Amino acid sequence: MAAPALHIAWLGAGPNAKETGGVPGVAAELLAGFAALGHRVDCFLPVSGGELPARLEAEPNLRFVRGSVEWRHSRWYSRGRLGTFLSGLFARAVGSLRLRREVLRHHRQDPYDVVYQFSNIESLAMPGQLRGRVPLVIHPETHIAGELRSLWRERRLALRCQPKHTVAIAAATMSVRSAVQRRRVRRASLLVCISSVFRDHIVSDYGFPREKTVVVPNPIRFERFTEPHLDRPLGEPPTVLVLGRVSARKGVESVVEVARILHARGSRARVRVVGGVTLESDYRKLLEDLPSESSEYTGRMRPSDVPAELAGADVMLQAARYEPFGLTVAEALASGVPVVATSEVGAIEGVARSVVAEVAPGDAAAMADELERLLDALAAGAPALRATARHEAERLFATGTVCARISRELQALVHGVGS
Repeated sequence: MAAPALHIAWLGAGPNAKETGGVPGVAAELLAGFAALGHRVDCFLPVSGGELPARLEAEPNLRFVRGSVEWRHSRWYSRGRLGTFLSGLFARAVGSLRLRREVLRHHRQDPYDVVYQFSNIESLAMPGQLRGRVPLVIHPETHIAGELRSLWRERRLALRCQPKHTVAIAAATMSVRSAVQRRRVRRASLLVCISSVFRDHIVSDYGFPREKTVVVPNPIRFERFTEPHLDRPLGEPPTVLVLGRVSARKGVESVVEVARILHARGSRARVRVVGGVTLESDYRKLLEDLPSESSEYTGRMRPSDVPAELAGADVMLQAARYEPFGLTVAEALASGVPVVATSEVGAIEGVARSVVAEVAPGDAAAMADELERLLDALAAGAPALRATARHEAERLFATGTVCARISRELQALVHGVGS
């Protein structure tokens, strides 16, 4: 007998109309997956404005409730990277506080079975009156204690690349948010962790009970990668793609060292670094040391161009020193691109080692070795290796698979069934 469908209040980050991946893309897939399983979801968005995916707006099991706070780019409060960062945090906090009344009103009209708080641990939209009466499930995409630890360990790199006041403000903001998260995460009845390495960090940093956690990877939208050209041969020259933010914890210094090692070895591979920076961290200065003869930095890329970029890559390098998941890894595999990643990258967990190589963070020599090994394997049989990569992505990151696993955990939490 099937477990009854749930009525869910969704708090935190929501989807956007562009359907181009990232945290909004994960939100869209989760909402679509829950609705397809028959759950009714009221999605409370803290900031007004912005379009939604047409497929979600047309879904009868989904309802969207917008907050009253308006926030836009290029206004007096959002000029400059630091202003955008701080004003965005403030707007979301105020919007979340104002949503409390709406969440409570909707609950009184049609009670919720569970509150599902996505992406942001310290969301303020959960009404105090529901605490202890409706289970709270938190599904974070990162945690600030990990971000702060990375910033502290890399402080010399950060100060080499940015003004002291930018680093100081970022550290102060993260310190406050980390303290708030440590308190608020303990209110969760269940913590959905996007990798086991991420779970271990949260359990250690915030003292959260391990027995109240479950590990489920992020879903990706495979429709964005419908033609991955799995039969394409090794490129000439072969391309090692580094796709992601050029910021703290991403192992940018390791990427530079790998490029220099490959160049010194006379490798034919060309290292291609693609990505922008965050509002609080900019490591582009480090990329000035890339060997120009065999590597390049192309700057920020529009999310809509990511599938085409992956289709032209041979191997991906993810050198992060802290990466709770790493959506670009899942997307690379969906595109038939094998990956070299550190043991701190959550998305490689459970992936067949024929298409994923795991190395220690900061071990640039091992990264270079594994890149050359995978390039040799591609030269010997690219179509078969690319097909395996795609199969692994479909096995682990399909929306239906991911949402069914989470749904069983929610059913067990609410009704004691389906676990």
